[in-house]
Amino acid sequence: MRQRGQREVFCGLTSIIWLHRKMPDAFFLIVGSRTCAHLMQSAAGVMIFAEPRFATAVIDERDLAGMADLHEELDRVVERLLARRPEIRMLVLVGSCPSEVIKLDLGKAAERLGARHAPAVRMLSYSGSGIETTFTEGEDRFLAALVPQMPAEAQDAPPSLIVAGCLADVVEDQFRRIFEALGIGPVAFLPPRSAGALPSVGPQTRLLLAQPYLAETARALQGRGAQLLAAPFPLGEQGTTAWLLAAADAFGVTRERFAAVTDPGRARARTAVARYRPMLEGKRLFFFPDSQLEPSMARFLHRELGCEIAEIGSPFLHRTHLAPEFALLPDTIPISEGQDVDRQLDRCRAERPDLTVCGMGLANPLEAEGLATKWSIELVFTPVQGFDQAGDLAGLFARPLQRAERLKVGI
Repeated sequence: MRQRGQREVFCGLTSIIWLHRKMPDAFFLIVGSRTCAHLMQSAAGVMIFAEPRFATAVIDERDLAGMADLHEELDRVVERLLARRPEIRMLVLVGSCPSEVIKLDLGKAAERLGARHAPAVRMLSYSGSGIETTFTEGEDRFLAALVPQMPAEAQDAPPSLIVAGCLADVVEDQFRRIFEALGIGPVAFLPPRSAGALPSVGPQTRLLLAQPYLAETARALQGRGAQLLAAPFPLGEQGTTAWLLAAADAFGVTRERFAAVTDPGRARARTAVARYRPMLEGKRLFFFPDSQLEPSMARFLHRELGCEIAEIGSPFLHRTHLAPEFALLPDTIPISEGQDVDRQLDRCRAERPDLTVCGMGLANPLEAEGLATKWSIELVFTPVQGFDQAGDLAGLFARPLQRAERLKVGI
């Protein structure tokens, strides 16, 4: 089903909550309203005495009325910020709904400020506007903005691997150790942990996506010559194995070596997931469209935990990237792209699933109707990729059911 109607999803600004943790020398400056600032403060839970690596350059009424030169105002905010935070090595101007509406050209602003502050500070811009993006697409826009800054690989460069997608440091370190043990390298992760550590890219680059929502990033990297490796995404034992195998095959790793390196991790993952199978086997799940992780999560739950999937909803479906996932799912599962929230709520109520995966705005009303829910945004904030996180991923779905069981009132 392709749906077009009212949506219930966070805007692309909220991806900053996990992006700013990944690059300690980067700073995200939202060019938006006080509403944008309040959203980020509440979503991130930043206390008043904290020193976050994001802020909002507030567009006031006088700016909207054309009484101020927006570029001069923005320059003043940037100068003050860099004077106060000299450790910043990358300043990212993030567009919002207000800056999109008044057509403020942040790309030109980044070029102008970049020329002024280079080489000490690299300037980038992208749009996180809710008019254009859902919350995970903010990460996609940011990574795509990094690609033009990446150096070209040398003509005699050996084959290399780029893993694109923001991963928790502990997960990145685990994957790096596995790649090293397999003899795959050099390996780089995008985004890097430092603004100055952007990897080179070219025809010898192999590309693995760690997240299914990186359509623009993949297109930009392929435009620089990178070769995309088709694979399911690294969620659960099966997804992680297939993801690593795609890289191993591209680098000529023998199946014997692959098994020797990955079998211990696969065994740990199966053992950890098995603990939750009695709680989840046979349970019916309904996915509202939110993060674009929904097909991969459904595959993990269906194949490794025995869940029944009532519907998979996703804001967008990149069919090429998700083809390996859908190949592992029954073709009888209803799939919806986009959202008409009222119609989807009707389908969910008719199904009465055991667990509904949805955004926070829908969770409380559905809980009030007696439906157990799981906040989909938690699946993005929590480290869930890889063998050693497979049990944690299963636990995220088991806990709401355990809570609902404990809260049952006997008659």
